[in-house]
Amino acid sequence: MRIYGNRQLKTLPGLETRPTSARVREAVFNIWQGAIAQCRWLDLCAGTGAMGAEALCRGASLVVGIDIKGKACSIMQQNWRQVAQPEQTFQVIRGDVVGRLKTLADQQFDRIYFDPPYASDLYNPVLEAIAHYQLLADQGELAVEYSPNHWTPQLLKAEEKEEGGKVKENYDCRDVASYVSTMEICRQKVYGNTALVFYRLKA
Repeated sequence: MRIYGNRQLKTLPGLETRPTSARVREAVFNIWQGAIAQCRWLDLCAGTGAMGAEALCRGASLVVGIDIKGKACSIMQQNWRQVAQPEQTFQVIRGDVVGRLKTLADQQFDRIYFDPPYASDLYNPVLEAIAHYQLLADQGELAVEYSPNHWTPQLLKAEEKEEGGKVKENYDCRDVASYVSTMEICRQKVYGNTALVFYRLKA
């Protein structure tokens, strides 16, 4: 795999991880261009660390990655060590992403990228944990990669969603993630079978 600056990264063979596609990765960094230099970057379900490596190549001051797979974490560590400059800091954390977020409760991040297995049940718990531990900085943004076939960012709470078994006609959830009251959706993008939703803190 090659990233910004034509740098070659190590990957895991087979289907052990699903790296963010080059098209989506490029789109994310185009959207966030100008905000990466000196930022604090958090990479969740980071796999072998391609997104974090690109953030380092673009000047992030701190990159933290969490993944549950030991092999992925080992390669992530190698990839980040390869591209990091002496003045940059990075940390690789192995473990369950929801549980490990608690260990970061005293930190805040300017950019957070969250890309779990599409069919996992991690989306809502991780978003809730990010909000609960106040991990997103005031002017920061969180991007979530997902498949529309498996999850929707406008997931409503049961008591808000149903009225006689149907979605309430007057319920507007376009700009609010109802399960995380401190964050709102600021943009959404679709790239083939992959979608991105971006969150920021409510003003």
